[in-house]
Amino acid sequence: MAGAIASRMSFSSLKRKQPKTFTVRIVTMDAEMEFNCEVKKQILDEKIYCPPEASVLLASYAVQAKYGDYDPSVHKRGFLAQEELLPKRVINLYQMTPEMWEERITAWYAEHRGRARDEAEMEYLKIAQDLEMYGVNYFAIRNKKGTELLLGVDALGLHIYDPENRLTPKISFPWNEIRNISYSDKEFTIKPLDKKIDVFKFNSSKLRVNKLILQLCIGNHDLFMRRRKADSLEVQQMKAQAREEKARKQMERQRLAREKQMREEAERTRDELERRLLQMKEEATMANEALMRSEETADLLAEKAQITEEEAKLLAQKAAEAEQEMQRIKATAIRTEEEKRLMEQKVLEAEVLALKMAEESERRAKEADQLKQDLQEAREAERRAKQKLLEIATKPTYPPMNPIPAPLPPDIPSFSLIGDSLSFDFKDTDMKRLSMEIEKEKVEYMEKSKHLQEQLNELKTEIEALKLKERETALDILHNENSDRGGSSKHNTIKKPQAQGRRPICI
Repeated sequence: MAGAIASRMSFSSLKRKQPKTFTVRIVTMDAEMEFNCEVKKQILDEKIYCPPEASVLLASYAVQAKYGDYDPSVHKRGFLAQEELLPKRVINLYQMTPEMWEERITAWYAEHRGRARDEAEMEYLKIAQDLEMYGVNYFAIRNKKGTELLLGVDALGLHIYDPENRLTPKISFPWNEIRNISYSDKEFTIKPLDKKIDVFKFNSSKLRVNKLILQLCIGNHDLFMRRRKADSLEVQQMKAQAREEKARKQMERQRLAREKQMREEAERTRDELERRLLQMKEEATMANEALMRSEETADLLAEKAQITEEEAKLLAQKAAEAEQEMQRIKATAIRTEEEKRLMEQKVLEAEVLALKMAEESERRAKEADQLKQDLQEAREAERRAKQKLLEIATKPTYPPMNPIPAPLPPDIPSFSLIGDSLSFDFKDTDMKRLSMEIEKEKVEYMEKSKHLQEQLNELKTEIEALKLKERETALDILHNENSDRGGSSKHNTIKKPQAQGRRPICI
């Protein structure tokens, strides 16, 4: 009996027993990496249900955290073949090859360029925390009627689930609407703040299960209220240091990006100069070859012109000899008519031959003149080729250019909420500043969530045609039904008013 009385403890009494000061736990990088690996393992082992499109997005952030920025020359096709990035349920649900999955993961992986490893892991956790089963501890319970149910305990409150549906709770109790939680032996009691709502009671299988449930409730409620308090001076200093460190890392990344850009620009300039130098060498070689060909052509034309001149002189000499022979034959007296006829025939043939000789001599003379003109043109081409070679040899080179991009330091606002179940002594200025920070963080989160949801819907539409309906699990069907009804989840269930038209709780 004493143990039962001791177990009936409200949150307010527990708060009074705790010291007023607390030590802020600093999560190291190794602890964060270990936690991220544990979340990734639960998603891959299907302990946390994850839709196919969200699985691809989470896989892209996991690749960014492991491999850094995407580089097509390094991350070639097949570099993710040995990586376990998607749940087997998602792989079996679609008629897609590993290469097709890798192509879609790589497409999103390329969009994360510039994110550091810790940023990629933080984005992974931000997406994972929106999954319906993320951070929920399930316990088997029975209500007063003996109906088997599941109790889910997480950072938002207590949720009652049907054993066949762990995605959508039947009813939820947010932490700021719970007045008292207690247990007596195997019976557990939840008392809401609104006295018009009936007390919810259930039975667990063992007493130690109730103790474990109460410990989880105390821890989650304490974190829930702590997040809604104004930051202490120590926490504000830590957040300021974190912002400065983030800004310093951002400036360092920008400096490295500028150096990389300058190095790439210098390499491109060097390659361009080498290419132009090679081109100039090729042009010089071609000019030398053209010059040599011009010289050879000029020599050939000169030799041919000389030969043609000699042939023309020889033909002129033969024509003169033929003329002399004709005169000699005319002067010779022919005694007989036969001899006269023969002589006339020979004279006629000599005249025809002399005429042909004269025409041939004239043609040869014209050909000689043409060859002389060709020789002059060849020498003029040789002179132009030498001048072009001289111009190529005296061309200047071009110096590289150095772009100077400007840095752009960011600033990230903090996020905190104020609970309604406890009263705190704040100044008006603190409350206004806190409200402004909450609104700003909310707007940024909504914009980012909208963009992320558009990406997820686009991927879901793209791979929907390849889905195998017969391989859908019960959780897949429930998730699709929730999406068709407008995204009913534990977050939306909590947002519904708990006291509107609901006095008794019937499950």
